[in-house]
Amino acid sequence: MMLKNQKFAPEKNVSILGCGWFGLAFAKKLIEQGYQVKGSTTTPEKLSILAEEGIQPFRVHFSADQMVADLEFFDAAILFICIPPKRNSPELNDYAQKIASIINAAKGKVENIILISSTSVYGDENQIVNELSETNPDTDSGKVVLAAEKALALAMPEGFTVIRFAGLIGPERNPGRFFAGKMDIPNGLAPVNLIHQTDAVGIAMAIIEKQAFGRIYNACAPDHPNRKEFYSAAAKNTGLVVPGFISEKQTWKIVESVNVPKYLDYEFQVEIV
Repeated sequence: MMLKNQKFAPEKNVSILGCGWFGLAFAKKLIEQGYQVKGSTTTPEKLSILAEEGIQPFRVHFSADQMVADLEFFDAAILFICIPPKRNSPELNDYAQKIASIINAAKGKVENIILISSTSVYGDENQIVNELSETNPDTDSGKVVLAAEKALALAMPEGFTVIRFAGLIGPERNPGRFFAGKMDIPNGLAPVNLIHQTDAVGIAMAIIEKQAFGRIYNACAPDHPNRKEFYSAAAKNTGLVVPGFISEKQTWKIVESVNVPKYLDYEFQVEIV
């Protein structure tokens, strides 16, 4: 818990827009490492939960054309935007405009803005991709996430930071449930691209601690078992009905990174098996 008169170095002030599954875990790690953290939620009931974790709570709500926020939230050295697009929602197409509104509100108030993005900006084109590869999303969510990245690049051409997370797994996200009990699932031999919450938080921390801003980072574990192997084992290990996959490899990609090893020297903690 932050003491009333506790002082923090300016660079130790971090705001997290969106304290959901990743954002809250990240905020807890920052506090553990001596950072002052401001965290946002759209739910009034969650404000007390954030405060109990030592996070300075703010209720912040953005739409494509409206902002409800205390501007003190943006008084920080670093702003993390951790708001994924809502799939299968009418708001999906407004996502990039919403992110642009957030950036405009924060620009000039924070030194660095870090956008949490997704490796869905790469299409399944049967190849290995990294940060130097062309993006060609083949899903609606991938397209709007890429548009949000472009909004950040347009607003901050002098330097912007993006973390493209692969599929996130970890506490309360048991991958064994994804396909449990289903049969004849196609593309069973396609490789998986995943990252555990521990490493997602670790990479975000490494960017701050190494001051490695101004780049795009693919955050994906280096292990890529196929879908059949991984999800069958995950279901079996948690006592769920093992799914049935078709042993075929149709469309796929393997996500790698040139920037994580080069600029962060990060070693992954959780193996994807």
